[in-house]
Amino acid sequence: MSVTVRVPAKVNVQLAVGAARPDGFHDLANVFLAVGLYDEVTVTPSSDGLRVTCEGPDAAQVPLDRTNLAARAAEALAARYGRTPGVHVHIVKDIPVAGGMAGGSADGAGALLACDALWGTNAPRGELLEICAELGSDVPFSLVGGAALGTGRGERLTALEAGGTFHWVFAMAGRGLSTPAVFREFDRLAEGRDIPEPVASRDLLDALAKGDAEALAATVRNDLQPAALSLFPELADTLAAGRAAGALTGLVSGSGPTTAFLTRDAGSAERVAEALRASGTCRSVRVASGPVAGATVL
Repeated sequence: MSVTVRVPAKVNVQLAVGAARPDGFHDLANVFLAVGLYDEVTVTPSSDGLRVTCEGPDAAQVPLDRTNLAARAAEALAARYGRTPGVHVHIVKDIPVAGGMAGGSADGAGALLACDALWGTNAPRGELLEICAELGSDVPFSLVGGAALGTGRGERLTALEAGGTFHWVFAMAGRGLSTPAVFREFDRLAEGRDIPEPVASRDLLDALAKGDAEALAATVRNDLQPAALSLFPELADTLAAGRAAGALTGLVSGSGPTTAFLTRDAGSAERVAEALRASGTCRSVRVASGPVAGATVL
């Protein structure tokens, strides 16, 4: 017997970042949108104990030891229910690795839901979300999907209304960016400045609820973008190429280095994607729309 869960990538349409807390984390106002790029996580009983395998683009960059969030999710659920995590976790990657689109978090949420189904633990939704929050700030949203506001470290979620489908183009960079390094650079750039409390933009939430792509484009914001550009200046060329090709706006997705471009419709997305492929400013390009559902048992 095996269980397969499909889980989506995310884009941050707003990422407001507060000052560093005493614990080293930052308070966030993080407006998530789940988009239709997916990993699939399959769990199968294993007599050899817990093991992780992976296939797909950039699979060689995915850790297969206990640092993988999918492995940690299986261990966390097993510990709660007093069982051994004897499963083979196989990940089919399609979400860019180390791209600021929560691919690792998606795998953690997918493995958690898959193990819950395989083992018949039937954990309440609240308990699954609690485990997700212990695993990482983006993992709860990977479970929930749709559109949501994340506060605290991003793990406390409030569902948001999205009044339509938004069309995106994602440009993958030639190398990764470390999320902790981007936050350290944010702190360095912010040194000596007063950092306001992070809050979600009312105009952005209204545009999201109305399904108005142009209004949303006028309000998207990522406070980590200056830090990402400081560490990876070539991303500015990708952003310029996407905007010149007709995107309504472009921004660094999360901590990067993937850049995300919002377009008017599906046809515009394809045209922007073609221009980015020809620009020589990125490694690969993907088109996706959202919001889509979160982790789902297939």
